[in-house]
Amino acid sequence: MSATLPDIDASKLTTTLTKTPKEAYDLEQLDFGKNFTDHMLCIRYTEDSGWEAPEIKPYGPLQIDPAAFVLNYSVETFEGMKAFRAPDGTVNLFRPEKNMQRLATSSQRIMLPKFDQAQFLQCIKELIKVDQRFVPDEYGYSLYVRPNFIGTEPNLNLKYSREALLYVYLSPVGPYFPRTVKLCANSKEARAWPGGVGNYKLGGNYAPALRPAMDVVKMGYDQILWLLGDDHYVTEVGTMNFFIFWTNSQGERELVTAPLDGIILPGVTRDSLLALARKWGEFKVSERKITMPEVVKALAEGRVLEAFGAGTACVVCSVSSAFYEGTDYAIPVDAADPDAVFGPLTKRLRGELLDIQYGKTRSPWAVPV
Repeated sequence: MSATLPDIDASKLTTTLTKTPKEAYDLEQLDFGKNFTDHMLCIRYTEDSGWEAPEIKPYGPLQIDPAAFVLNYSVETFEGMKAFRAPDGTVNLFRPEKNMQRLATSSQRIMLPKFDQAQFLQCIKELIKVDQRFVPDEYGYSLYVRPNFIGTEPNLNLKYSREALLYVYLSPVGPYFPRTVKLCANSKEARAWPGGVGNYKLGGNYAPALRPAMDVVKMGYDQILWLLGDDHYVTEVGTMNFFIFWTNSQGERELVTAPLDGIILPGVTRDSLLALARKWGEFKVSERKITMPEVVKALAEGRVLEAFGAGTACVVCSVSSAFYEGTDYAIPVDAADPDAVFGPLTKRLRGELLDIQYGKTRSPWAVPV
């Protein structure tokens, strides 16, 4: 951006409060992503004038031209964050600077304008303050924060959008997967591929995965285990990063997840779990490529200890089975408890992460609003 054009400035934020506030939501009735708070944040951009003053206003429909870039060419990226209420009543975000960095990286890939990450984050904090009554008090519940960045110029000339909109809305949520999940491996369709954009959080990455995802649900499974290439490289599970804890072929206990090789989305939860496990120093922690035949061989030899998916929405969820090339393979969850929802390592990682998020354990990862 030219130095003469304004960037996002949180000090210029204006707030218009709703005249029809919503009733508080019953936590027991929360469906993920279906309930929204009273307000949203909007910040508009034009190439000629730069970023306009941020505005918090009542939650409602956006006004957008039918010829906008986002509607015709999927010029859109987004983030997923959460706000948590600590025992003393304060509200914290979890490593929000990571989400700002990823949003900036993703938006540059689709030629959306640069923005001041710190100032945008401050605006998000102000939005959460306005609607903080919607941040649940109960452990395991949180306020989901969804920043969106879209190209809004009405122009069918496929160059880049010279107009854009950053907007944020909030949604109180409960546990996403309060049970184990069953996977169906898919090697015929790809979520991401070398030279593609799988490592960016773009809306265009998600729409093509909807039909395959619904197909496996119809078959009785919960999520796709995405495999890539002739060697059936294990990449991600649904929209989550995938981890396996096993005794590897060298006899070492090892926690493994796919490397950030341009195919894998750099998840904030993924990075946090790796950091926690490495801090413990109790077993090998690796970011490396593994294949489904390796997993099947390890299952046959009794070397797989547990497996789980990880992401902002679910935090972690244990995997209990995977269908692959005509066979359902049972994956251990907890040998000591056949009714367990989480494996021992998954449960420990989840507990430590949640304690940080909810302010029970002091950490620089918990950022006060």
